[in-house]
Order: sequence, then structure tokens, then C-alpha cells
Amino acid sequence: MSEPRINERIRVPEVRLVGPQGEQVGIVRVEDALRLAQEADLDLVEVAPDARPPVCKLMDYGKFKYEADMKAREARRNQANTVLKEIRFRLKIDPHDYGTKKGHVERFLSAGDKVKVMIMFRGREQSRPEMGVRLLQRLADDVAELGFVESMPKQDGRNMTMVLGPTKKKSEVKGEARRRREPRPERDVVDVPLEDVAEAPAAEAVAAPVAAPEAAAPVAAPAPTATPKPATAPKATAARPAAAPKPAATPKPAAVKSAAAPRPAATPKPAPKPVATPKPAARPAAPKPAPKPAAPRPKKSE
Repeated sequence: MSEPRINERIRVPEVRLVGPQGEQVGIVRVEDALRLAQEADLDLVEVAPDARPPVCKLMDYGKFKYEADMKAREARRNQANTVLKEIRFRLKIDPHDYGTKKGHVERFLSAGDKVKVMIMFRGREQSRPEMGVRLLQRLADDVAELGFVESMPKQDGRNMTMVLGPTKKKSEVKGEARRRREPRPERDVVDVPLEDVAEAPAAEAVAAPVAAPEAAAPVAAPAPTATPKPATAPKATAARPAAAPKPAATPKPAAVKSAAAPRPAATPKPAPKPVATPKPAARPAAPKPAPKPAAPRPKKSE
């Protein structure tokens, strides 16, 4: 989109002028419109060049351009490009494999994407298409909370296909994910003085014993009056002789500290044992005498 003409770029003799608040000024000459724009410190922007005469508005062009860019960016961010995912099944699929592939289908649908489910027939399986329809119908029932059948099962050569659509649009899913990522506002924390916190348990402890009798008063039954017992004659007790006063403890004579006798001098420690004299070095062994040469034996006479 080309940028609109502003101020002196407008080359027409008359324009239909719109005020900054959207009020209609009427058809004026372009020179008068430029003068009004300069007096208001605004720009004269051509918003409808194909009209006769062209429509111009007094506005802040920089602010207008910034707001237009922000709107376009927001539109691109909220734009949802639906992707068609594809997943394949076999007619004799194992229950565990079926559960795994069903989990993939649920993940695709929860993300807002369409899913194309394909069943591949091999050999004589092509003669039993009703088994494929039953398998696809079972899958559609299992994911009914996240998607719906957009295209019913149909045979396409050796394959059978069905398309599932998500119940939530992709833009809604993106909006929910963006709201979850945004930080939550912190709650206002009220500062309580430490004195109030310390006095609160003490006040509760004082009020507890006072309230206890009031609560227990209506519950307690009146105590029965005790019958008076007949008076018994006092037993004649023999008058015990007064105990003789204990003699006053004689004061112990003050221990006269004798002059501290000097302690005997510590006995000197025995002198250390003399160091053992080194043993004399071993004498070198005398060399053995060389063996005497053997005497020659006399030759035997013939």
C-alpha cells in the first residue's frame, strides 16, 4: 500500500476537509486547508484520493502511521495458519500403537490443526473396506471432545482417508497460550506493625479464660447439698511433755591458719642414662691362604 499524500504534495485546487475530531468542515481550497493545519500544528493527510473532491483530514501523521503499524503487527500475530497434519494407520494395528497414534491426533487437534487420517490396505485387505470404516469411526469417537469429522471416510485406491477438524480455532488456542504466559498481577500486601502481631495472641489468651466460665455455666448442674455428719466426742489425748530445748550449738573455734610451711623442694630427676658407646667396627676378615698346588703324581712304569 502506497503512502498517502500529505501537506504540499496534495496538488488539487479543492478538498473536502475533515477536522481532527472527525467533524465535517466542508469543501475548502487547499491553501486554506494547509493554513488551518499549520495553525493547529497538524498535518493535512489525503485519506480518500479517489473521491471528488478528495477527502483530507487534519491529523498527526507520525502518530497515525505508528498506530497503523501496530494494528498490522497485531493482525499478523493473531493470524492463524491452519496446518493439515497427516497420520497413517494399518488395518491390523496393535492396541498399543493405536493408543500412541491417537495421542498424536489429540495433540494436533488441541493445537488447532486439522488432521488427515489415512488407512493403508495391503493385499486381500482391500476386499474388506468396512473394517477401515469401523477403525476410523472408532478414532473419531475417541477424540470427539477435541475435534469433529470434517470429511467422512472415503476410499482412494488402496488408501482410505478421513479429515478431522479442531473444535477450537487456532487463534483462540494462541490467545489462551499467550494469556497463560503473561505474569499475573501481584496482590497488594498490607504492612502490619509488629506490635499488633505480638499483641494479638496475648489478647486471645486473656479472653479465653474469661469466656470459658460463661460457656460452662449453663452446662454445669447444681451440686447436691452435703448431709451434716453427727458430731463425735473429742478424743482424750495425753498431754505430751514439752520437748526440752536443744542446747545451743557451741561455736567452733576459729581455725588458726598456721604459717604455710614451705613445700619440700621437688626431688631432682635422675640424670639421663649415658648414651650407649658405639660398638667397635668389625675387623676385616683375614684373607684365606691360597691353596697349595697339588704335587704331581708319579708316572706309572710300563
